[in-house]
Amino acid sequence: MSQPTARALSGRMPLQMIGGWEVGLLGLMALLYIGGALLNPSFFGTSDALQALLRDSARFGVMAVGMTFVIANKDLDLSVGSTLGVIGVTFSFVFDPAHYDMGVMPAIAICLVFGTAIGLLNGVLVTFLKVPAFIATLTMLLIGRGVVLGMTGGRSILYPIKAREHEWFFQLGEFNAWGFNNQIIIVLIVVGIGAWVLAKTRWGYETLATGGNEQAAQYAGIPTNWVRIRAYVISSLCATLAGLMTVAQNKGITSQAGVLTELIVIAAVIIGGASILGGRGRVIGSYFGALLAALLHKVLREGVPIVREVEVNGEILQVNATSTLPAGAIPAFIGALLVFAVLIEPYVIRRKLLQRIFARLTGRAPPRVMETGGVAIEGAQTKGTTVGDRAVTARGFGKFLARRDALAIILMVVLWFIGFLLRPDYWAGLPNTFAILLNYTELAILTLGLTYVIACGDIDLSVGAVLALAGSTAAYALKVMGLDPASAMLLGVMAGTAAGMINAMFTVGLGLPAFIATLGMFYMARGVAAWIVAGQQLTGWAEPFNLIGRKVGDILAYFNVPPVGGQVGDILGVVSVQTIWMAVIAIIAGVVLAYTVFGQQVYATGGNRRAADYAGINTNRVRFITMVLSGFCAAMAGVINVAYFRSFNPVAGQFRELDAIASVIIGGGSIFGGFGTIIGALAGAAVITLVRALLQLNIITGTGESFSLPQHWVNTFIGGILIIAVLIDIWVRQAGVLGSLRERIFGRRKAARKVDND
Repeated sequence: MSQPTARALSGRMPLQMIGGWEVGLLGLMALLYIGGALLNPSFFGTSDALQALLRDSARFGVMAVGMTFVIANKDLDLSVGSTLGVIGVTFSFVFDPAHYDMGVMPAIAICLVFGTAIGLLNGVLVTFLKVPAFIATLTMLLIGRGVVLGMTGGRSILYPIKAREHEWFFQLGEFNAWGFNNQIIIVLIVVGIGAWVLAKTRWGYETLATGGNEQAAQYAGIPTNWVRIRAYVISSLCATLAGLMTVAQNKGITSQAGVLTELIVIAAVIIGGASILGGRGRVIGSYFGALLAALLHKVLREGVPIVREVEVNGEILQVNATSTLPAGAIPAFIGALLVFAVLIEPYVIRRKLLQRIFARLTGRAPPRVMETGGVAIEGAQTKGTTVGDRAVTARGFGKFLARRDALAIILMVVLWFIGFLLRPDYWAGLPNTFAILLNYTELAILTLGLTYVIACGDIDLSVGAVLALAGSTAAYALKVMGLDPASAMLLGVMAGTAAGMINAMFTVGLGLPAFIATLGMFYMARGVAAWIVAGQQLTGWAEPFNLIGRKVGDILAYFNVPPVGGQVGDILGVVSVQTIWMAVIAIIAGVVLAYTVFGQQVYATGGNRRAADYAGINTNRVRFITMVLSGFCAAMAGVINVAYFRSFNPVAGQFRELDAIASVIIGGGSIFGGFGTIIGALAGAAVITLVRALLQLNIITGTGESFSLPQHWVNTFIGGILIIAVLIDIWVRQAGVLGSLRERIFGRRKAARKVDND
């Protein structure tokens, strides 16, 4: 190689840190910025717009650095948004004069400890305890969100006066002498360090090797479990820094801090060129992806300047205004952006689409495409368990205990008696029974469809949002469109079922991982639901629609049927139409899953998809149907929700996906597929419903005082229950740890007796 050539190469930026993809992202951002300037020149045409973009994207960029390490490891961290919120609230509680009133340094130290602990917990759950990454971090997201709401009480914590005494820290959120925000400097430093570590150090080599082929990395002597834990700690510490940047800028924290952040960060990393399959990623590309996501968000949020005509005292006046997207549009866009970002990797990067287009335009030979498979992540699937083995050999009551759904049934009975012991004067009464049945019915309907999905080896994180979508559609049809109840019900069910079909097309047709496709739908459906009703609560329509959410006794009264006395009348006063409907659907779903060919195909697909394909089962068809069924069940729950409350609230179904997944797992379903019964899922739903009822119970002490758990903390407990249920599934049902321990103990005793006898 000649000396000039060597000198030229040595002066170039290493390709491991930046490449053509990042250059393309810069060009795309330039075009978008120009488009924003044309649409809204009063904002994007000024230098303040660029400053605001760099400042607002700084926290996303910092978190994208940590997320790059996680995704390059073939993992996922959905907890970064709630970690940001937890750190912000922790700092505020320690620093705020109204709480612990400590200094900045103790607050930062405590935040660093908490951030490290969250990362370690995520890493240990995913590596040593074998919990799927999306389940572990999704649960941490919801637990963290519950902690934030519980500690803040849904309010903001602000301390602008005390912040003046610590300018050295809070100046990090302000402009400096050079005229730009200090957070821009922070993100550039973090990106620079992260890019160098990932591209030029052993840590980066181990990360990319682990994500590319974990088994080969283990053969090469790389401690892959430690590498994955390290990535989660880095991700959590980056979220910790983002939380500190938030409080430095805002001089406080809000209860909504970090909401939607995880989706923006994941989309930024994928847009930046990382592969959801692991083994590839560049920190600079991830930062550019964060800039692009923030730019798109800002273009949508700022709107377009318009001129409105307003009549005042008979005169027409022209008033400058801004046309913005309705409530819910931005969450829907963020969800769609996530799905689009993940599709870039298999259909653009892996197929070398841009290089092929360039080759065709220039008349060159197209580049060789080595591999064009889908993006589906093949998870560990069950091939039989010790629980199933014991169920075959057990006798009598032991046969019941060997069932996978026995735990849920026993817990259901125990929890009911606990409630009766705590409040015997209230628990078994008709009003409480009716309330529990109503809450149970909605959750039970959701679990019916989700049981099929999980048994098939997939997951649906969107059921709560689809419930809201169906409810908003039905409410809009009744209130705004003035349709009759039957037509409104049909539209609501069709909307939810369509969402299920979209999930199926993304998952089965385009090969997206089910958790990515349904997570995107979670935000899209939730956003569209709020968009339809303009973020407002709708109420006030004809009573016949509401009858499907009423008690049987209320329906008889509506049609002027004389009331029925005695025990029958008491039962009619408790049982509602929706409970009867749930029972009918549950019987049909249970028979189909347990006694039909399709049900066995569901189990076979979830147990071992490749073997099911070899057996002639159309696994894609089976998976497609289960996804659509899940959307259909969520739609029914949404329509019934509107009828029961006689109104629609955009927050309907919030956190219901967590309840539904926990119900199926507690009821004997396996997060890896191949197992699940309708009876078990219904029992699991009863467990979750009773736990919520107990946590909300107003308990009277011996002194006559009463207390109840603040409702903001309920979801934290439910998240913990989900993690425990998944761990029981993995280590007790699948691995048979308790059985192995029992056999080891009793085996030693038998051996000792044999020695004594000899």
